[in-house]
Amino acid sequence: MEAKRYAVASEESLMRIFTVPEAPGSTLARIEQEISSNLAGFLNENIAAIEKPLHEIEKDFQLANIPEEPTFVSDHAQQIMDQLVAHSVHTAAPSFIGHMTSALPHFVLPLSKLMVGLNQNLVKIETSKAFTPLERQVLGMMHHLVYGQNDGFYQKWMHSAKNALGAFCSGGTVANISALWIARNRLLRPDGEFKGIASDGLMAAMMHYGYKGLAVLVSERGHYSLGKAADVLGIGRKNFIGIATDSNNKVDVAAMREKAHELEAQGIKVMAIVGVAGTTETGNIDPLHEMADLSEQLGCHFHVDAAWGGATLLSNNYRHLLAGVERADSITIDAHKQMYVPMGAGIVLFKDPEASNVIEHHAEYILRKGSKDLGSHTLEGSRPGMAMLVHACLSVIGRKGYEMLIDKGIKKAQYFAELINQDPDFELISEPELCLLTYRYVPAKIQQILRSADEETRMDIYIALNRFTASMQKRQREAGRSFVSRTRLTPMQYQQLPTVVFRVVLANPLTSETILKNILSEQKELAQSDPIFKKYLQKYLA
Repeated sequence: MEAKRYAVASEESLMRIFTVPEAPGSTLARIEQEISSNLAGFLNENIAAIEKPLHEIEKDFQLANIPEEPTFVSDHAQQIMDQLVAHSVHTAAPSFIGHMTSALPHFVLPLSKLMVGLNQNLVKIETSKAFTPLERQVLGMMHHLVYGQNDGFYQKWMHSAKNALGAFCSGGTVANISALWIARNRLLRPDGEFKGIASDGLMAAMMHYGYKGLAVLVSERGHYSLGKAADVLGIGRKNFIGIATDSNNKVDVAAMREKAHELEAQGIKVMAIVGVAGTTETGNIDPLHEMADLSEQLGCHFHVDAAWGGATLLSNNYRHLLAGVERADSITIDAHKQMYVPMGAGIVLFKDPEASNVIEHHAEYILRKGSKDLGSHTLEGSRPGMAMLVHACLSVIGRKGYEMLIDKGIKKAQYFAELINQDPDFELISEPELCLLTYRYVPAKIQQILRSADEETRMDIYIALNRFTASMQKRQREAGRSFVSRTRLTPMQYQQLPTVVFRVVLANPLTSETILKNILSEQKELAQSDPIFKKYLQKYLA
């Protein structure tokens, strides 16, 4: 029996891992070859179909000590396959329709490897000489998509050393924080002897301007990242105020106006209102023109969180859904959602190229005045060159290609909604405006009972349906054949009480109509054996 070899730390072995690639027959080389030739097949074959409990996975990641001795690359690669890849979430699967993830274009894999190999740091020109102009171009392209300024505008501003049309971020959370950071600093700008909040701080700013507080108003469907922004910026989470929505999950602008006036009477200044273009839970779009009018009346910043729905602007057939977005002072778009770029590509854009000057920072060793260093106008410092992948997708897919993908997703959601409406045992909760919808399984007889039941019976059924829906979603996920997510809404048909519903996102171009039919069939099968259903709801079908 051959004795096991152990890796040894030495100068020679360290130099080797920096200079010599793995042998063609090694574990890592085989993984790389399989991913390059057939990613879908690799994922299908190596990600376990049956879910392993989290507490079991945690057992593989218990050691807190950094290994004293090195490990051979092939041994570590095999460990990754067994412990990490096997139990990863198959987000690219066409039957994985529960979250805002999708299959990726095949070309982004080798380009991602090139991006990692170049290892550019977009914080400064000295570490990203060509990547900085490329990122500025992509920001210009996205700015033009939203705001549609003329060529002269972009010739003047796109590569300006003093200004920025926007910023790349790790995601929508940092993009939203960046937008509201600018809103705060513009509101509390230098004035007379007051040098501005960036210099003198929030307390001095509030005293100078005579405000008792600041507030941000947003739909109750607003993303939780906005609450983080209120916390980080010192506004306070209680002053991040959710406004009620209508039956279509769009913010009630009249209620928002009323709340703004109420706050004003208390001496609290509305710093910004936030419109949502593609709510995370239901995919709906706020009335952006009305909100733009309100922001002008209030004299406040208007930000649009279009992390999900912003890509819809690439479709000439559906961009009208975001009418009014061009009036926003800033907008968030996540390229790693409906633009089919790998995770980590959030974007914030500013209508006014000089808006970001209020957050400008410099440092002698890195962000020098007069340079074109991108880090002078970003919250994050060191960043990878994700703009390279966005640029590649914009170029290879093109606007017309994106239009086809966006349109296909919306039509697929409409088709799925029709399937739900045609089956009396399913109930559509939110109609798809984009490619996102919610629904639940409620047998027709139980729906009939609810229409005439007394209050006590109705509440018992509501509670049981919530438990049943949560149980169904978990069991479907654990079965490993398909996945839908769940969320909690307050729909009109359930007296605006907290209601657990299934949620699906149909952006993956590989998701077929057959898969959608099979998902509903699987849910009907699961319902028959669900323990919660048998315990609390079966009696109503007797």
